[in-house]
Amino acid sequence: MDAAVLTAAVLRWLVPALVVFGVAALAVIAIGLGLRAARRSPRARAEAERARTAAGSALVRLDDAVEELDLEVGLSGAMYGGDAPPGLRRARMTAQHVRDRSFDEFRALGDDGLLPDEVRRRASRIAGRVDEVLAQVAHARAEHEDWMQRNTSAAAQIEAARGRLQLLREQIGDPGALVRTLSDRFDESEWTDAAAAASTVQDDLDQATALLDRAGAAAADPTRSALADLGLAERRIRAARCAAQRLEDVHRAVTQAAAAVAGEHDAAREAIRQALNVRENLEPDASQRLGAAIDEAQARLDEAVRDAARRPTATVEAIARLRDRLDLALGDARTAQQRLRGARTALPGTIAAAQNAIAHAEASVAGAGADARVRLAAARDELAKARQPVDPVEALDAARRAMRHAEDAQALAAYDRMTGS
Repeated sequence: MDAAVLTAAVLRWLVPALVVFGVAALAVIAIGLGLRAARRSPRARAEAERARTAAGSALVRLDDAVEELDLEVGLSGAMYGGDAPPGLRRARMTAQHVRDRSFDEFRALGDDGLLPDEVRRRASRIAGRVDEVLAQVAHARAEHEDWMQRNTSAAAQIEAARGRLQLLREQIGDPGALVRTLSDRFDESEWTDAAAAASTVQDDLDQATALLDRAGAAAADPTRSALADLGLAERRIRAARCAAQRLEDVHRAVTQAAAAVAGEHDAAREAIRQALNVRENLEPDASQRLGAAIDEAQARLDEAVRDAARRPTATVEAIARLRDRLDLALGDARTAQQRLRGARTALPGTIAAAQNAIAHAEASVAGAGADARVRLAAARDELAKARQPVDPVEALDAARRAMRHAEDAQALAAYDRMTGS
């Protein structure tokens, strides 16, 4: 068989084979592209969003359950000296751990790189885990309630609650006194939150008294149950304690800011001076850009301190923000020593501003959805990192992230209220 015949025979076999394999490869590629498109289709994204919403709703229920468990465990310790079944405390620890872990995982669902199928799978795992721990919480609470019915009477619980309420009244004293000290020195914007907290304290104390009176009357009547009013009274007592803490926190934040504002001003002026020194060693274009940022920082600083005596927390926060923007403008132009020195001077004011932002977010997030709660949890975590004895530059970055997360949480909570979601 000569070469021409052999070549023709090979081609007669090879060409159809190549066609078949080519068509098969194209089919595989088409199927793969189709599956990929399906995973990214509007329907897949809608299913992923439904799963994420369900996971968020489950997380909200768990977060509320943790708050209720904190109340019940605290009452158990106050009334029974820790003799109540330990299952409730174990359930609280488990619920807190699952909530914190799930918050982190839920936040990661917002990663743009995740395919809808992966979002749906992760969200389903979160919802399943949360439902499981909520069942454990329900069992522990039922066990605790049964123990209470067998070991204490409604009258004893009411009497113990009256004692805690009276002690709380004595500890708080006149809630309006702190507000008056603030209003005498500072702008209304500085003590509005304190006034609201003081009003809440008084309202909660009064309502707790009325509820306990009603529960006492029900306990004396064998045909009625006092448990519902007793539970409401306990929640009012706790709410009053939290509002009193908020009042003290606002008072402390304002007075500390008033004491620190002069130092923050001096530190900001020093940061601007250092930026001017750095500018001298830059190329003309970079020097011009940094010069514009320095001019803006100086103008904002002058504006911020104009009413510092009346608005100290707003001033400290404004200084923290302008220093953040100045650091961004400086970029890598500074030496490591300059960055370290700048971070050390900026850190106290930024932590104070982050604390204030988180306090505002906490007041807003009550009753909000999962996204706002997750952001608030992230803000708290970053603030905790900022307070650790680590590199001041890393601590400053953490404090700034805490501010941003807290602001996001407040904005998300406002959106939830606006949309009714």
